[in-house]
Amino acid sequence: MSNDLTRRLENAIRTVPDFPIEGVMFRDITPVLGEPGLVSSITDQFAEDLNKLGWRPDVVVGPEARGFIFGPLLADRLGCGFVPVRKPGKLPAPSRRVEYSLEYGSNALEMHEDAIEPGQKALIIDDLLATGGTISACARLCEESGAIVLGALFLIELDGLGAREAIAPVQAHSLVTYPA
Repeated sequence: MSNDLTRRLENAIRTVPDFPIEGVMFRDITPVLGEPGLVSSITDQFAEDLNKLGWRPDVVVGPEARGFIFGPLLADRLGCGFVPVRKPGKLPAPSRRVEYSLEYGSNALEMHEDAIEPGQKALIIDDLLATGGTISACARLCEESGAIVLGALFLIELDGLGAREAIAPVQAHSLVTYPA
């Protein structure tokens, strides 16, 4: 990645101490979205990195909400489809559901049953890799559809929370890394 893009990202990502709870350093991407041309540069970088990694997806899969920002843009750039992964009850057609554990409690994600065809290569994209719960759930949805998960892309990775181990064997690629 170019030093210019790294600098632009580091300058645009806002750190909010003690949000949503005390002790958390929240990485806010809202300023990234507000900087003209930066999302396009991120999409270009993701496309370039995918080429270097040899990942050639048939579909890009993005969990709500921020996977919906980067996913369709990358899918369009790559000339493939985008598959939204939603919280329960948001999809109108028959859906697959996966429940997963959070630090305190559980959550679930859903994807339309016909969103991915068996044998398709899927790439997962989200803004942030923290503990890996959301991405693991997305990978399970893809695999239950018969897809091959190539890997996962992230704008930000929080180092030290064990996410890469949690999502294994799915490989992760991030543009910037912060300590957890």
